[in-house]
Amino acid sequence: MNYLIFGAGDALKTAFETVGNAGNASMCGLSQKHALERVRMPMADSEQKAVPYEAMRSAVISMAVESWRFRRTFVRVLDKLDAGERNRYEGSLNWFMKKTCEALEQAGLTVADYEGQNFDVGMAATPLNIDEFEADDALIVDQLLEPTIMGKDGVVRKTGTITLKKKA
Repeated sequence: MNYLIFGAGDALKTAFETVGNAGNASMCGLSQKHALERVRMPMADSEQKAVPYEAMRSAVISMAVESWRFRRTFVRVLDKLDAGERNRYEGSLNWFMKKTCEALEQAGLTVADYEGQNFDVGMAATPLNIDEFEADDALIVDQLLEPTIMGKDGVVRKTGTITLKKKA
């Protein structure tokens, strides 16, 4: 029997095969107690509906973008910690990102990170401050403000957003 968790964000987020796996819900922002309270709606196999491919792909892409945003925020918080605490939490973040990247690879997706790279007009990213530079200036990507999600056939989500600076 499968169970659906309601109220874990925008829509139905996660299915668990047994209530015993409800502890995994904490990654969706639910405590185990709240997850167990919400995991009470059994679905018979005949009631289950297949999720369209595009809906699943869109959900994975959205999770990839939000993971990228979370990583960025978490790194700023890490910078405020002392070295001992930073190392401990940094290891957790690295593990989270490793697992996220592995899941994206399984889905045939990657997050393009252009920070520090030479700017190329053909990049799948939109520079916000391109008008501040001359055409012959050697530029590098200063900041990635919004990531680009790439698939096997190129960009699968709108191009990312970047800021540029002159090469030193």
